[in-house]
Amino acid sequence: MKKHKVKRVMSAKSVLEDSPSHLLHRVLQIALDIYGSETGGSALTQRQYALLKALDGSEGLTQTDLVRATGIDRSTLADMVARMITKGLLAREKSALDARANLVRLADDGVAALADMTPKVLAADEKILSMLAPPKRDSFVKLLRKITSARETELSAPAPLSDEEKLALKATKKAAKADKPKKDKKPKKDGKKAKKADEKLPFPPLSGGADMTQAEAPELVKEPEV
Repeated sequence: MKKHKVKRVMSAKSVLEDSPSHLLHRVLQIALDIYGSETGGSALTQRQYALLKALDGSEGLTQTDLVRATGIDRSTLADMVARMITKGLLAREKSALDARANLVRLADDGVAALADMTPKVLAADEKILSMLAPPKRDSFVKLLRKITSARETELSAPAPLSDEEKLALKATKKAAKADKPKKDKKPKKDGKKAKKADEKLPFPPLSGGADMTQAEAPELVKEPEV
């Protein structure tokens, strides 16, 4: 009985070890544990730090800009911004260029918190990468970046048309083609016939005869013999 149980456990472990989603989740847990040990339990969360870092060096960004910069979904980010404004880490103000838009910027406490956290976060990143051999570290980061970039491209691509939308688009194009006036091709055909007729003439046109000498002009009429 115990042997069968051990076999099932080993089989499940083998399947999980080949699962990218499972392994990435495990890596995330490890990364967050290291982040927490390096920064302290009462410090900023990793997402809060990412939000402050995205605003660093700017005069303010819209929440849409922050969604693109951090990858945090819109509803979560809106809640985070509201809570961080309450804590005095962020401030919100109207845009000078667009009165309808609100900009989020770093408050003084946010600038101080970012300066305090940055060396700790860098130490956490270094500790995570230290688990890999030096030649593998750059490749690991590039692969992570490639996965996130591919997903962002996929989400930003327009959704494929449904069958109903395809039929409607096809009908619209067909109606537009039917309403388009048809070109009259008859003059073109007449022109072709006239051109063919000119090509069949056994002698050149007489329009240029006035400029020709008598010797050069072809003999068109014979004189009667005496």
